[in-house]
Amino acid sequence: MHKPAIAAAAAVAGVALSVAGIAVAVDRPATRTALSATTPTVDFINPTTAASNLRVPWGMTYLPDGSGLVAERDRKQILRVRPGLPTQIVGVVPNVVSGGEGGLLGLTVSPTYATDNLVYAYYTSATDNRIMRFTLADMTAQTPIITGIAKANSHNGGRIAFGPDGMLYAGVGDAGVPSRAQNLASPNGKILRMRPDGSVPGDNPTVGSLVYSLGHRNVQGLAWDSAGRLYATEFGQDTYDEVNRIEAGGNYGWPNAEGNSTNPAYRNPLLTWTPMEASPSGAAIIGDSLFVASLRGNRLWVVPLNGSGGVGTPVAALNGRFGRLRTVEKAPDGSLWVATSNRESRGNPSTSDDRIFKFTVTMPTSPTASPTPTLSPTANPTTTATATPTTTPTATPTATTTPTETPSPTETPNDPEAECTVSYSANGIAGLLIGNVRVRNDGPAVSSWTLTWTFGGSQRISSAWGARVSQSGRSVTARSESWNGGLDTGDSANFGFLANGSGTGRPSNIRLNGTSCD
Repeated sequence: MHKPAIAAAAAVAGVALSVAGIAVAVDRPATRTALSATTPTVDFINPTTAASNLRVPWGMTYLPDGSGLVAERDRKQILRVRPGLPTQIVGVVPNVVSGGEGGLLGLTVSPTYATDNLVYAYYTSATDNRIMRFTLADMTAQTPIITGIAKANSHNGGRIAFGPDGMLYAGVGDAGVPSRAQNLASPNGKILRMRPDGSVPGDNPTVGSLVYSLGHRNVQGLAWDSAGRLYATEFGQDTYDEVNRIEAGGNYGWPNAEGNSTNPAYRNPLLTWTPMEASPSGAAIIGDSLFVASLRGNRLWVVPLNGSGGVGTPVAALNGRFGRLRTVEKAPDGSLWVATSNRESRGNPSTSDDRIFKFTVTMPTSPTASPTPTLSPTANPTTTATATPTTTPTATPTATTTPTETPSPTETPNDPEAECTVSYSANGIAGLLIGNVRVRNDGPAVSSWTLTWTFGGSQRISSAWGARVSQSGRSVTARSESWNGGLDTGDSANFGFLANGSGTGRPSNIRLNGTSCD
């Protein structure tokens, strides 16, 4: 299949390369303004080493104070990582059995960690792969979320993450038996979706089943865009690795299809690579860019998202610079963290591997494109790597949509005004506030909602989940997502936020669609 080349001349010249709206510094210092209001600019030239001398860091998540929690696959331990400070060993997770691609894998924290202190881990035991939850204070007191997932020397999957709907998702490999991927009775070769306690959500595609999608070989990356769409990275066998947009109940073809298929029963990938180019593991989304960590490819792919669920032409960053890349995550401060995976059988480690790098990310203040990039002088040109042209993966054509302006904070939906009840809680930790909001519609049914309130102090919201939140001064506006806007009489929706500042009291002037709430 033909794969068009990435603007090779620009890459060789070492300038900041922009392809399909992605602003990326390629192996030479450069400054540039991103091309759209949601396109991040990542400084790939000057990373901070957040941690070094690790051994196969795999899962990565964050505590409310912004510090990272990292799972070391082979050492079976959880680390606390804070750039500029020594890495702290939190503890060894009991019952983990490492070997091959198994061990301590995915890691995430509860969406309500500030109140329940729960950590979730996907790991290999003596008999199976399983998801357990526990507190960092006592990792021996484990509660099983799901057990009995077949394990193997490879294809264990292992990535777990909470989605914007508050549900826990898990990427599970076929454990070396391809037929499991098409067997709905098996959890292997699937993406699973469950409540935080492991029970089956009532709106899963199949009643009574955790299976959210099937036909997967080995999913190791999960990420959601601002519209709540789920993207997954998947290892192919010998021909194609994939990025898929995951739909509830979707069948992605394995083992009957690898890459694109003409069978209408299977969903085709958005994007394919050869294994030499990728072997994709972790995934993260910032703005309109999907970042994919590649093991065999020794690079970080930056994939533009077009706003309607499609992708543009990817750009390779960090090509060969740090070796095998396993995990990529967006940190609470907006930076991008990338973990290497060189201390495993296929790696070629440096003396300080494995490492976690922190890259600064800048979001634009306006959607206006700047002129040609301005190159900064290189302090030591002899040590600067020269970018090499790379083969561009094949992107499945998708329709391009015209970007729409974000509504101003004063707009509200055209639904009937609603009576409502709001539960609000906030917990202060080290100068940060973690807020949880539950809104119940006591009036007529609405198809979308807008909740507004006024803070009593200097609280400033930096991020949110379950709602699109903006702030002007002390006035806050939270709008429903596409998946939680519909509220019948008596229905509720939940969302949360992270803020700087102090003051945990209930805000004033809380209104739902313009109507005052209790």
